Amino acid sequence: MAKNAKMTEYERRRLDNIKRNDEMLAALKVHSKLNDLSADASAAKRQRAQGKSYKRSPVKKPKSESPVVLRRSLRTRGVPPDAATAGGLNDDMADDKKIKKNPHLGSVDINLTQALGPLAMRDAYTGDGGLDQKLIKQFYDLGKPSEMSKTRKGLSSAINVEAFQLESENIARLVPGRIMSLRFFPTLNMKMVVAGDQNGKVGFWNVDGKKEDGDGIYLFQPHSAPVSGIVIDHFSISKMYSSCYDGFIRMMDVEKEVFDMVYYSEYSIFSLSLSPHDTKSLYFGEGKGGVNKWDLRAGKSSLSCDLHEDRINTIDFNSENENIIATSSTDGTACIWDMRHMNAEKPEPLKTISHGRAVHSAYFSPTGKFLATTSVDDNVGLSSGANYETTSMVYHYNQTGRWISSFRGIWGWDDSSIYIGNMKRGVDIISVPGKKRVDTLESNLLSAITCRFDVHPYLGMLAGATAGGQVYIWTPS
Repeated sequence: MAKNAKMTEYERRRLDNIKRNDEMLAALKVHSKLNDLSADASAAKRQRAQGKSYKRSPVKKPKSESPVVLRRSLRTRGVPPDAATAGGLNDDMADDKKIKKNPHLGSVDINLTQALGPLAMRDAYTGDGGLDQKLIKQFYDLGKPSEMSKTRKGLSSAINVEAFQLESENIARLVPGRIMSLRFFPTLNMKMVVAGDQNGKVGFWNVDGKKEDGDGIYLFQPHSAPVSGIVIDHFSISKMYSSCYDGFIRMMDVEKEVFDMVYYSEYSIFSLSLSPHDTKSLYFGEGKGGVNKWDLRAGKSSLSCDLHEDRINTIDFNSENENIIATSSTDGTACIWDMRHMNAEKPEPLKTISHGRAVHSAYFSPTGKFLATTSVDDNVGLSSGANYETTSMVYHYNQTGRWISSFRGIWGWDDSSIYIGNMKRGVDIISVPGKKRVDTLESNLLSAITCRFDVHPYLGMLAGATAGGQVYIWTPS
């Protein structure tokens, strides 16, 4: 009582308030709920830490016998910086990208840029020893097409988007850097995904892979700069081609166990394509607006001409007419061309779709009746008609910035829908008949923005890739 008598009125009121607040929190069980939330957060953090990911080899590979090349910065050599890349790698946002490649992209093994011949898969593999051989054995199985894949006919009916689900076992980190290229292997024999990142690394994921096999994830480095394109031979799916900003095109040859050299240029290669009707020729966007057709059998170019004023970001073939292609460019246009009427002097497009800013993609629909374009001007273009004379613009916010790969709207399994990422970690679905966004795929498991996509032609699966090297796969329930 004496102690309380010495308290001031303010102190007594303060103690009463503390006591009353404690009683209120106890009645609401706030403390126990906070403990539960903390425990859930810790468990989620542990789950993310234990998720599927590529494995680094703990054993250092023997040093190459090649002469050591000392690398010195431009500053110490007294050389002014390259104005085109002084601000860092800018994916396909750079409108002033020069046609010559930049030899200072990334900190990579300089011996890779000197390897103009075949690169052994075992030397390019970065994971635990022996796992690369398991991948090679799996590719021998992939090389035997299923009856469905032999027909090259995919799903023709609409997929019920409401039945899509994302499960934790269908999430993995394939590569350490920002993913720029993503592909499903077109086969029923195995659920296999491949991704290429900005550092020249290529990661393979057998989605049903076992934990003892590294979760089915295998990481290689066949390139020394951003992987700009990946295409797979539909008639021999153990053959995969990849292109790079370093001017290299390599073919993964499982039988020889090498990443073979197909083509090398002093210019950067920004896009890569393979006709669904002719797998003996590669088409790629080279330098500032150039396109090249490379004859794989003869080992020489059979067509080389300038189509755009700036880099070509995508090349796509019409599935119903092998002579018709579409290109998208940083010059703000997408064009449709007839290969039969192209010449080296001044090719004339059949159709030009103009956007206000760089066009990141131009893809034909599965039937070839529509063309979808994606641009930095915050529009997705839908062109239709006998000669694609009608074009409608659907608003979609496409400002991904410097550190996230640009959005590219892709077609689903028919002509009804386009799938494209958004800046809120979701996947927007644009209805072609309605010319508007009609739905969004969302999940609490999505921890990053998905920017590059691919659909499995036979299984109704959708894969999305992020700037952190993760791949998410939605499957029908």
